[in-house]
Amino acid sequence: MHRSIRPCALLTSLSVALGFAGFASTANAQGTTPAPAAIVPPKTGVNETIKPFDGKTLNGWAGHFKHWSVENGEIVGKNTEPVPVSTYLLTEKNYTDFRLTAKVKLVESEMHSGIAFWGRVATEQNDPSTYAGHLVMFPSGWGMYDLYGRNGLPVDGAPAKKVGKQHDWNDLEILAQGNRVRVAVNGVAVVDYIDPEPNRIKAGPIALQLHSNKVPQEVRFKDLVIETFPKEEKLITVK
Repeated sequence: MHRSIRPCALLTSLSVALGFAGFASTANAQGTTPAPAAIVPPKTGVNETIKPFDGKTLNGWAGHFKHWSVENGEIVGKNTEPVPVSTYLLTEKNYTDFRLTAKVKLVESEMHSGIAFWGRVATEQNDPSTYAGHLVMFPSGWGMYDLYGRNGLPVDGAPAKKVGKQHDWNDLEILAQGNRVRVAVNGVAVVDYIDPEPNRIKAGPIALQLHSNKVPQEVRFKDLVIETFPKEEKLITVK
């Protein structure tokens, strides 16, 4: 059964063809460019394919169910009253290395949503269903964010904007391994980010975001599939 609430520098990255990652905007004091962040190898574990959403209920998830429901085989996050703190629908299981594929859609408002991971439920933020960790955002700017940490991460949202859809379904793939996050949107690689602070990475829930906002919002998710400790160390949906 589902539960209503579950508490649970100069930066450099590498870029890939058709993708992007952030680069330090300035050189160091000696005028030299710092070396790229080291890649932490993928973790090892049991490889399995999980469908965290059964298409009918929110069994296996936790959060404020006043904001989350199921409709036509889709997870719906929605508010009519203001949401003071971004709130999340969280898997009851924790994940480290994974591949997530899903279809995602922003229906109402221009505020981004996103999928969070590698973190924890941040009960100290006055909401027992908010999250501290990494966030892959969609749409409305795209990019990545470190929730209750470093804030915006140095990735460019422009490649995703070229292929993403603002108020329609987007195919999203997130490949999180070691300290590396790769993202594809509608079959195009758009992010290849190496986190230079791997100590921030933790096993945690995968979480769907309903952003803090004063206006009504609606966001939808469907066809979610999680592969743990992926066998293929590359994006699989890229055309």
